[in-house]
Amino acid sequence: MSVKSYEIDMCSGSVLKKLLLFSIPLMCSSILQLLFNAADIVVVGRFAGDNSLAAVGSNTALINLLTNLFIGLSVGANVLAARDYGARHDSDLSRTVHTSVCLSIISGLLLSVIGIVGAKQILIWMQTPEEVLDLAVTYLRIYFVGMPAVMLYNFGSALLRAVGDTKRPLYFLIISGIVNAALNLFFVIVLKMDVAGVALATVISETISAVLIVLCLVHEESGIHLDIKKLGIDRDKFIGILRTGLPAGFQGILFALSNVVIQASVNSFGPDVMAGNSAAANVEGFVYMSMNAFYQSAISFVSQNMGARNFKRINRILLTAQICVAFTGLVLGNLVVVFGKPLLGIYSSGDAVIAAGMERFRIIARTYALCGIMDVMVGALRGIGYSVMPMIVSLIGVCVLRLVWLGTVFQIPEYHTVRVIYDSYPITWIIAIAVHVICYIWAFRRVKRRYSEG
Repeated sequence: MSVKSYEIDMCSGSVLKKLLLFSIPLMCSSILQLLFNAADIVVVGRFAGDNSLAAVGSNTALINLLTNLFIGLSVGANVLAARDYGARHDSDLSRTVHTSVCLSIISGLLLSVIGIVGAKQILIWMQTPEEVLDLAVTYLRIYFVGMPAVMLYNFGSALLRAVGDTKRPLYFLIISGIVNAALNLFFVIVLKMDVAGVALATVISETISAVLIVLCLVHEESGIHLDIKKLGIDRDKFIGILRTGLPAGFQGILFALSNVVIQASVNSFGPDVMAGNSAAANVEGFVYMSMNAFYQSAISFVSQNMGARNFKRINRILLTAQICVAFTGLVLGNLVVVFGKPLLGIYSSGDAVIAAGMERFRIIARTYALCGIMDVMVGALRGIGYSVMPMIVSLIGVCVLRLVWLGTVFQIPEYHTVRVIYDSYPITWIIAIAVHVICYIWAFRRVKRRYSEG
C-alpha cells in the first residue's frame, strides 16, 4: 500500500517527527472547531449582553453530555480503521468506512430529536436561572438542528486520522470557520437575532465542513473511499466500533455528567459567576484542544502499530506523546493565567465576570497539564484494545470522586465557595493518572503475551 503525501506511516521512522506532523494540523483543526463556540460567546457577550453570554456559555456542558456518546463511537471508528490500515487490509478498511458514515448519519438524526424536544426540561433540571432560560433554550434547539452535520464531520475526520491525514480536515475547517465568523457578525449585529443568530451561523458553518469531508471521502481512491451506494451497517465492523466506541462514549458522558452537576453548582452563585466560568472554560478549551491532539495521536499511532504487531514502538509512542502533552499543557495553561484578564476581557467588560473567570484560571488552567497526561494514558489503552478499563477508572477516579466532593466538602459552610468546586479537578486528575499507569502496564504485558502465544 503506497503512502500518499497527506497520509502518515506511523509504523516506521522517527516517532517525534511523525507525531508532530500528525498532531500540529490536528491541534489547529481542534482549536478552529472550538472557535465556532468562542465566536458565538464573544459576539453575544459584546453585542447582546451578559445574559446572552451566560445562555450560550452555560450550554457547553449540556451539549457535551448529549453528544459525547456518539463522539465516542467515532473513536471506535478511528481505532478500527487505523488497525485495518496498519495491517494493510483494504477490504476490511472499506467496510469500516461505510459502516462508520452510516452510523454517523443515524447518530446525528437521533441527537437532533433529543436536543430539540428535551432542551427546555434539561436546562430546568440544570437550575438555569429564569432570566437566562428562554435564551438558552432557543440557542440549544437551533444548535441541535445541525447535529447530523456535526456527526458526519467527526466520523469522517476520524477515518482520515486513521490513515494519518490531519491536513485536509484543517483546510475544511478554515473555510467553515471564516463563514461562521462572518455570519455571526451579520446575524447578531445587522439582523439583531441575538443567540438565535449565533446558533444559526454555527449550524451553517458545520454543514459546510461536513459536506467538504464527505466529498473528500467520495473522491478518495484508497481503502477509505466512500461509495454512497454501499452505505450500510456491516455487522462485524459495527460490533468492532461499539467495542471500543461505547466505553469511550460512556466515559465522555460520565465526564460531561459530572461537569453538568458542577455547572449546576456554579449556577447557584449567580449570573456573574456563570458568565465568568463560561468565559474562562472557553479560554481553557483552547489549552485542552491543544493537548487533546496528542490524545488523538496516541490512539491512531498505537492502533496502527497494533495492526502491524509492532509492540516495541508502542511504548516509544506513549512516552513521546506524554512529553509533548505535558510541555503543551504547562506552557499554555500558565500563559492563560498570566494573560487571563485581557483574555477574559474579550468576552465581557464586567469586572465581576472577569474576577470570577480569574478564580477558575488560577486553579484549573494552571494544572491543566495533568488532564492531558491522563488523556494520553487513556488513548494508549484504547489503542492496544482496552476501552472498558479507562471508562471504569474515569467513572470511579474522576466522576464519582467529583460528585462525592460536591456532596461532602462543598456542603461544609466555610467551604461552600466556587473555589472549592474548582479544587476537585486537579485532585481527581492526579488520582486517575496513577490508576491508568498501573492499568496500562498490566494490559500491555497481557497483550504482548497473548500475541506471542498466538
